[in-house]
Amino acid sequence: MKNTGNIVSPLEGEGVRGDGQAKWYVVHVYSGHENKVKDSLLKMVENRNLQDLIMDVRVPTESVVEVKDGQRKVKTRKMFPGYVIVKMVVTNESWYLVRNTQGVTGFVGHGSEPIPLTPEEVARMGIEKIDIDLDVEVGDQVRVINGPFESFMGEILDISPEKQVMTVRISMFGRDTPVELEFDQVEKIQ
Repeated sequence: MKNTGNIVSPLEGEGVRGDGQAKWYVVHVYSGHENKVKDSLLKMVENRNLQDLIMDVRVPTESVVEVKDGQRKVKTRKMFPGYVIVKMVVTNESWYLVRNTQGVTGFVGHGSEPIPLTPEEVARMGIEKIDIDLDVEVGDQVRVINGPFESFMGEILDISPEKQVMTVRISMFGRDTPVELEFDQVEKIQ
């Protein structure tokens, strides 16, 4: 580790970490400063022409309905207050840029080592849609591996690859019932 003034970079002299692939990282920021950090980071990336190292910066939000005085209002709220999600290739330059953006307190990880989100975490958080290539056809038997129909088995009636969903006929309470399931909710029975 090299100390350059009062800023310490653990990646000094190590070049690109991992395989050079862009991954999603979670950055801890001052609560309430998520959008300011996002805007600052995107502006610095553009000014320094680092779009090949830092591809995307997101503040995940969700819509919630609030009823106040009998009026329904749809509001947007941050899903993870105090955090910003960054898709980047970790190099000395990208690490330094993110870490030293005003409002950033650090990467989520062990010490100064940023840890990327797994593809499952990315999909579950809804940050990025990951297409699943499932080798099944209409008529194949599948087992539901998660969700409310977990451990049920059924036959595929219809497949929609563009939506990443399929209709499966499962037997519930002695009746065949068609249910729509996402590709990541089933596995093919051999």
